[in-house]
Amino acid sequence: MAKFKYHFNPESLSFDRIRLTIGQKLFRVIAYLMSSLVVGGGLLLLISMFTDFPKERILKRELAFLQTQFELTTKKMDQAQSVLTELQNRDDNIYRVIFEADPVPSSIRNAGFGGVNRYADLEGYQNSTIVKETARKLDDIMNKLYVQSKSYDLLFNLGKDKQKMLTAIPSIIPLERYTRIGSFFSAHRLHPILKVYRPHNGVDFTAPVGTKVRAAGDGIVVEVNPVKGFSGYGITITINHGYSYETFYAHLNKALVHVGDQVKRGQIIAESGNTGLTIAPHLHFEIHLHGIPVDPINYLFTDITPLEYQQLIEMSKLGGQSLD
Repeated sequence: MAKFKYHFNPESLSFDRIRLTIGQKLFRVIAYLMSSLVVGGGLLLLISMFTDFPKERILKRELAFLQTQFELTTKKMDQAQSVLTELQNRDDNIYRVIFEADPVPSSIRNAGFGGVNRYADLEGYQNSTIVKETARKLDDIMNKLYVQSKSYDLLFNLGKDKQKMLTAIPSIIPLERYTRIGSFFSAHRLHPILKVYRPHNGVDFTAPVGTKVRAAGDGIVVEVNPVKGFSGYGITITINHGYSYETFYAHLNKALVHVGDQVKRGQIIAESGNTGLTIAPHLHFEIHLHGIPVDPINYLFTDITPLEYQQLIEMSKLGGQSLD
């Protein structure tokens, strides 16, 4: 290409050198640059439509990896939620039933987070909805795990106390030598002496005077009535076993414990007798739960065989002769 350009001058009949002004030169430079940018941009766009740049390929691989990890994390959170739900069901319907504890209220298990928007910092991004939902699900799982951990702490303490409770609840026949039951628990029974119908709040074990009487469970002696007399229950002992249970032993011949004594299940506490208003020697035995008399037959199963217990149940349906 020629270094300089010329044009024919018809007046002088000669070729004159073309000299550009600074403005023309600047215009040409700008036009050249603009056209180069347009052509280059077009070529770049065309190339990007059919191929990826190295950095773009790296970013795409990272995005695919993050999407995979997000899907796996979501699946793991769903699995954790499923396991947590199963733990909650076992807690409420098995463990707490065994330890006689109330289920955890759903209002506590499903309690959310109050106050300000905890996810405000996550807003304003392209994927804010997904990120906020994931954070909310994770917080929900963590909150339920915290409630469940506290529930297990309570169950652990109840478990430690369970052995103590099992030995405290009255569950053995309160005689050292069991003979038979003369009269069972009844809400409507004819009194053999007064000849009036009244509740019979316990069971009457027929036994000779002097038969050893045992504590039906661990507890503390809270009352001893040493008066024999010929009215009421005669000599009596009341034991508080805790856990809302009390036992009452009546028509005794002699009390062998005092108020405030701590007794163990099976410990000899008295001798059976015939004191009070009664027609024959026997032990009148009652169990109270929350201050209300309950049928002792439903508790006296620890030291007898299943067959003997079944026989007691069958006999209790027959009633028997009231002895007091």
